[in-house]
Parts: sequence; C-alpha cells; structure tokens
Amino acid sequence: MNRLIAASVAFAAMLASASAQETIKIGALYNLTGGMSSLDGPSLKGAQLAVKQINAQGGLLDKQVELIAPDGKTDQQETAKAAQRVLSEGVVAGIGQSDTTFVMAGAPLFQEKGVPFVTSGATHPELPQWVGDYMFMTPFGDDDQSYAIADYAYDKLGARRVAVWTDNSMDFTKALSAFFTERFQERGGEVVGTDTFMMGDTDFSAQIARLASMDPAPDAVFVSAIPSEAGLSVKQIREQGINIPIVSGDGFDTELVSTVPGPELANDVYFSTHTYRADDRPEVKKFIEDYKAEYGIEPENAFAPLGYDAMMLVADAIKRANSAEPAKIRDALAETRGFKGVTGEISYTRANMVPPKPVSIISVKNGKYAVEEIWRPETQ
Repeated sequence: MNRLIAASVAFAAMLASASAQETIKIGALYNLTGGMSSLDGPSLKGAQLAVKQINAQGGLLDKQVELIAPDGKTDQQETAKAAQRVLSEGVVAGIGQSDTTFVMAGAPLFQEKGVPFVTSGATHPELPQWVGDYMFMTPFGDDDQSYAIADYAYDKLGARRVAVWTDNSMDFTKALSAFFTERFQERGGEVVGTDTFMMGDTDFSAQIARLASMDPAPDAVFVSAIPSEAGLSVKQIREQGINIPIVSGDGFDTELVSTVPGPELANDVYFSTHTYRADDRPEVKKFIEDYKAEYGIEPENAFAPLGYDAMMLVADAIKRANSAEPAKIRDALAETRGFKGVTGEISYTRANMVPPKPVSIISVKNGKYAVEEIWRPETQ
C-alpha cells in the first residue's frame, strides 16, 4: 500500500510539473485599486488583449501564454509582494506599472532573479541604470515629455512665467518638474513660484491661495501629479476663478481630468503623453478596433496601448530568441530595433536604453480631449 501511495504521489508530481510547463507565464504588476488604477487598469486590459490575440494565433513556441496579474493596490509593499508572488510561480518575464516609484518596488526583484522586466508606462529616464540590465522601457523618458510640454507652453501658449506644483511623494512627479523647469528656463522662461503636495491630498486651498497672490502673476501653472490628484487640482484651481492654462505630463492622461471638475471647469488644460490618438497608422486603427470589440469601449487613455505594446515586446523577444529562457529573452529585448508598437516605433539605440519616441500634446477644452501637436525628440 505504501508503495502504491508513493507511486501515486510521484505521478501527481510529474503531472504537476508537466502542467507547469504547458504555458509560458508572464507576470503583470499593476495597481488595479488606489490612485494609480485609472492608468494601470487600462494598461492591464491592453496586455490581456495582447495575450488573447497571441494565444488565438497559436501562442508562443507552441505554448499558450498565461498572464499572472495580482493587484499592487497603489502600495509599494503590496507591489513588492506581488513581484515575489509572480516570480515564485515561474514567470519568464514581467511587464507593468505606470509609475517609477512602483517599478522600483518590484523590478529590482526581477533583476535579482535574472528575469527581464518591461515597464509599460513608467517614464524616469534613469530606470534602466537604477535597476540593471534586465530592465526595459516601453515609453519615452520624463525628460522628453517634460521638454515637449515646456516647449508647447513657451511656443504655443506664449507663457513666459510659470508656477510649478509638485507631488513631492513620487519619483515620477519630482523628475517631471525638474525636467520641465530645466527646459522652460533654457528657453528663456522664468519659474516665479514653486509649491508641493503629497499623494492622497484632497485640499489644495493653501497652494491655490499662494498661486493667486504671486507677483508677478504666472502665465501658466505646471502641476506634476498622478491621476488621483490631477482631476482634483484642476477642479479646485478653476473653482477659485484662476483661469490660466494648467500644463502637465502623462499623469494627466486620465478621464479624471474631465470627470472630476466637469466639462465647464475642465478647460485650458494641456498635457504631454504617449502618441496614439489621432494617428492614422494601421497599428493604431487596429488596436482601437480590437479594444472596442473586446471591452465595448474605446481605449480610456494612452496607457491601454502601452500595456499592449509591453506584452507584444516580450512576445516579439521570445519569438526572436526562439526560447522562453529569461536570459535569452533579455538578450533579444536588448537587440530590439524598429518594433512597430501602437504608441510608436521602439528601438533600444540610446546609451540609456530609453526609446526615442514621439510625444503627443493633448488639450482639454470644455471636457473634450484633442491632439494639438506631435513633438519629436532631438536624438533619434
């Protein structure tokens, strides 16, 4: 009897091992609840759409792809736990996150294990150096998007004096303000005042009072925030009768910028973000059609196609490597050139491994979003 039990246990273990090898597992680190959810939720949906399409076409290396996506809850400790969980389940690569702070909570764990991680939306240009050679970026860097919105504010909005507000709790928001200030001053503009707040703040009355009393008065205010504070800051600034342009980066690429203040107050807002709106490339048209067919709505923001692109970058690397070994996937990712993503062509040609991609400038006028121009980086 004991031999029979032992044989049964061994057979069950063999089946479990075989089952574990039946799929290629990819970890997806996203904050599906909390302040980052309006970016991370669409990004995960984009990645899930990519996986569905990959599997419908036969998968990768004759295996189906399995996406493992625990909720990081917009919390660094929960994000680290999520990273540990997916790594323990044998993922061969990871994707995810729309913010640098949360990438830094999870991606170093992938680096330690020798598993590549591709962020779909985090934009600090030093991320590959901070994490290591297993770290890759789908988006542009904060320097490029900050330069884009600084140029737009100076050239198109005619701003010469600006106030700068910064969420002082996030690496992303601090970097965005620093790069914006650098570029705006290089262009000949002046920062006439600065202010700070923290993630989770809901009352901006003190900052607004200081903004209103600035002398000389600014021509625009740059608000470096994540989505949960983006809509609130617009609402409260406008409610106090301050009607100067509000400019920002891709943390404002959320429906909250229009829904929280409402269409009457969501006006004269401009932000830089990832290029895909109003783009007639076939990759863009097909993605929008496929996303709408899958979810019943058009992509909520640029983070949906970024999630899709991140997953497709990994799939492309696995195909070119003809292997699901993490080290070989990493090597193939590093050799990526001319990958035609929905959000633009991706090539790792710069020394800092940040892809040189175009940047869209979006306006919000009476609650309606529109592409104003496409800004292209100087270094291609």
